[in-house]
Amino acid sequence: MSSLVRILLAIFLPPVAVLLTTGFGLQFLLNIVLWILGWLPGTVHALWLMNRERPLV
Repeated sequence: MSSLVRILLAIFLPPVAVLLTTGFGLQFLLNIVLWILGWLPGTVHALWLMNRERPLV
């Protein structure tokens, strides 16, 4: 999946981006909780996970 699509998913639908990056598990559930608490925490978590797995550059 292209980096641009992954970044856009992380910005607009963070749980979907995390699901595609790490699969169903603790990180996905944590991202849903963060996303419910606010859009920004979920987005930051999703971008952090994507950068940790593979650099976005």
